[in-house]
Amino acid sequence: MVRHVNDAVDNAGWIDKFIRHLEFERRLSPETCKNYRRDLQSLLAFREYCGVESWGGMDSEDFRAFSASSYRKGLGARSIQRRLSACRTFFRYLIREKHIDKNPVTDVSAPKGKKRLPGNLDADRMAHLLDIPGKGPLVDRDRAILELLYSSGLRLSELTDLDCGDVDRQDATVRVTGKGNKDRIIPVGRKALQALRQWDQSRVQLANVDENALFVSNRGTRISPRSVQARVTHWARRQGIDANVYPHLFRHSFATHLLESSHDLRGVQELLGHTNISTTQVYTHLDFQHLAQIYDQTHPRARKKD
Repeated sequence: MVRHVNDAVDNAGWIDKFIRHLEFERRLSPETCKNYRRDLQSLLAFREYCGVESWGGMDSEDFRAFSASSYRKGLGARSIQRRLSACRTFFRYLIREKHIDKNPVTDVSAPKGKKRLPGNLDADRMAHLLDIPGKGPLVDRDRAILELLYSSGLRLSELTDLDCGDVDRQDATVRVTGKGNKDRIIPVGRKALQALRQWDQSRVQLANVDENALFVSNRGTRISPRSVQARVTHWARRQGIDANVYPHLFRHSFATHLLESSHDLRGVQELLGHTNISTTQVYTHLDFQHLAQIYDQTHPRARKKD
């Protein structure tokens, strides 16, 4: 049903203003801004399809219909949740700019999906993956990348954004800039430090003279996230790891292994740079699975008889 409102037509202009707000005020990453833009352009297309002439003309029923439409098009629960979250943030911005006076997305919820636990490699398989053979600048670089991903639980973007001065080899720490442009300092393990020192010697053979990036490609410039993903996949296959291995898996494994040994949820939250501890709590489910498996195998009342 087409609805007419008195507001003037405002299409993509407010989306552009909002994305600039995310880029320059909130300092969000280009990838995050791109995701916001994609979700809001989907909303704009839906709004125009419904004949609603302005953002102020949308109500909660429109967003429930938007959620249902997304579901019919094959989007999963997590994707719809992300879309609605982007819409809430956008409408809060419109209220701040006094363009509208209410947020119609506030009470709209997405369909609940199955809770997926993050994957991880156990300590033995991780050790085998990290024991990569060979010599040369590219092997030294890849070994340092893999060791640092696991040693410090870095996000892929945090790793590729590192400059040479961000690693303090004396204090065995690395300074990273995470989500929301927040800095944190993380310990670097002994094996990772050894790999980084070897890479320091090899880096001069690859890096351009004026390049400040810690990790560089064979062209001498800062390595891209896509290249790191490709190298991780290469070494996982080369080492015979029978699992889907990707850069973020090192972060999941880092968190899981720390919780298994320390049970310090707050400490792991700080190391991962999570704003909310609920984000970190997903790893307690993995830890419980590990403990439950040990219980089943060892407890006299739980062991299956031979």
